Amino acid sequence: MTLTKRIVPCIDVDVDEDGEAAVYTGVNFENLEYSGDPVEMARKYNEAGADEFVFLDITASAEGRETMLDTVSAVADECFIPLTVGGGIRTTDDIKETLRAGADKVSINSGAIERPELITEGADAFGSQCIVISVDARRRFDDGGDHYVEVERDGERTECWFECTVKGGREGTGRDVVTWATEAEERGAGELFVNSIDADGTKDGYDVPLTGAVCDAVSTPVIASSGCGGPGDMEEVFAEANADAGLAASVFHFDEFGIGEVKRYLDERGIPVRL
Repeated sequence: MTLTKRIVPCIDVDVDEDGEAAVYTGVNFENLEYSGDPVEMARKYNEAGADEFVFLDITASAEGRETMLDTVSAVADECFIPLTVGGGIRTTDDIKETLRAGADKVSINSGAIERPELITEGADAFGSQCIVISVDARRRFDDGGDHYVEVERDGERTECWFECTVKGGREGTGRDVVTWATEAEERGAGELFVNSIDADGTKDGYDVPLTGAVCDAVSTPVIASSGCGGPGDMEEVFAEANADAGLAASVFHFDEFGIGEVKRYLDERGIPVRL
């Protein structure tokens, strides 16, 4: 039986100047602009037929604060599809409280890189299906990586590796993404969430070489994220990189494309989706 590809809208949530939770979009993790209310967006995407929904508190890790669990709970009340929540999760207690607030899965980035044992602890306590390891990847064109892929740069073919970053892409770690993805899978991660800092918000398409490199290295499901400009980009990342899910934000937030429209486009081209 062929598994269907999942279409996953994502909201990046921060605290506005009045202290209220709000959704923002940007480019390359910067220049964030207000996009809407998280609870209203959860209701919208649940009704639109999204397969899953992702809620990311985008400054919790950088600011060293906890995820906004009251907002997570309000979102969960409107969301009857699998809900993944990330941002500021560093301990098994954080995982427990996030799941208790209504999340079905937690997305962990900085906390797992700083202490990889958290992956195993979380998987043992709550099940691998709850543990999503998020990777914010940046292309590097030096000799510091473990795994190299061919990419286009300035109109020419060259090779690069992908570096894991933390704190919303603000800090590099020197760690190779493919090596880290393999370790995360071995430690018990049930899913990998692969973001491209280079493609984020550009609408120029997913980083297919990045996604493909991770998909080739692991058997764990991989969510492709960053750069989606439309249904054709999802078709490409599914067909060429074999991603299990395609995540998008602004193209859905600003009604450039609807969930149903994307699914019909993919279905017509032989990509298995849930209609």
